Amino acid sequence: MTTQVTAAPPVGAAARRSAPAWFQEYGVYAAVAALLLFNAFFTEHFLTVDNLRTQLIQVAPIVIVALGMALVIGTEGVDLSVGSVMALGTALLPLYLGYGLVPALLIALLAGAVVGAVNGALVSVVGLQPIVATLALFVGGRGLALVVADGRLKQIVNPDLLSLGTGSVLGIPLVVLIAVVLAFAVAFLVHRTTFGRQVVAIGGNRSAAALSGLPVKRVLTGVYILCGVLAALAGVLATARLTASDPSSLGTLMELSAITAVVVGGTPLSGGSIRVLGTVAGALLMQLLRATLVKHDLPDSTAQIAQAVIIIAAVYVARERRSR
Repeated sequence: MTTQVTAAPPVGAAARRSAPAWFQEYGVYAAVAALLLFNAFFTEHFLTVDNLRTQLIQVAPIVIVALGMALVIGTEGVDLSVGSVMALGTALLPLYLGYGLVPALLIALLAGAVVGAVNGALVSVVGLQPIVATLALFVGGRGLALVVADGRLKQIVNPDLLSLGTGSVLGIPLVVLIAVVLAFAVAFLVHRTTFGRQVVAIGGNRSAAALSGLPVKRVLTGVYILCGVLAALAGVLATARLTASDPSSLGTLMELSAITAVVVGGTPLSGGSIRVLGTVAGALLMQLLRATLVKHDLPDSTAQIAQAVIIIAAVYVARERRSR
């Protein structure tokens, strides 16, 4: 009998193979920590309570939208309509605030659910590619929002709604608290429920999921509905913070910010995995990066270039990890 012995790979080669996995797993957290450390030493007044509070308030709507986007990308999809859903939500608010905050909020969230249901039906029933299906509502949704608002910016004076943007609980801004609660809720949904496991299974292999009896169409539609509701909620909170309903600009490029947070956070575009904490960290990283460059008097275009480099690096690392 002949025993075949396989030589162990060189230590350097093993380290190179494990590097992409490490970066995708922990790179975003290391980057956030490095940015905070840099600002602690080189950016005056950056780590003050007031500035950190401002950064968290600004990133909260992005986190909320990115959580919904992570669910969609986990199914190997994408939702380009989230910015338009935010605009539609803010356009509907002033029309129903006369009936109270709760009815107005429910109407805005219902609009997000309807847009999400349309997206989900186009993807799961009609069979359109997600980018094509959601691109239609990316354009049409904002147009509808402008029609609803009669193309005008409307000032918000309702104290109940404004308290969502300015209120706090135990010193924590309410919008930040809502984002944190939603992050925990989405994490529980993904890791502890049958629906979450179905989402990941469908993203990993939709054909195999269908053959195994999973309700693929229903799950896909549900994911897009959740994404739409979260986007509408983010629009409501952004409106409360800005004290005005402006569907012409609210949510502009939000889809790109959300996708960036998800990808940088380690969720692969190929689906089959959802990293909720990584998504939150990805949103924080992009916010801190932009704020850092602004504090050092660099133009916003520089921040956009830096974000592009980070996105390319994140996608490259994910590709390297899959190829190995």
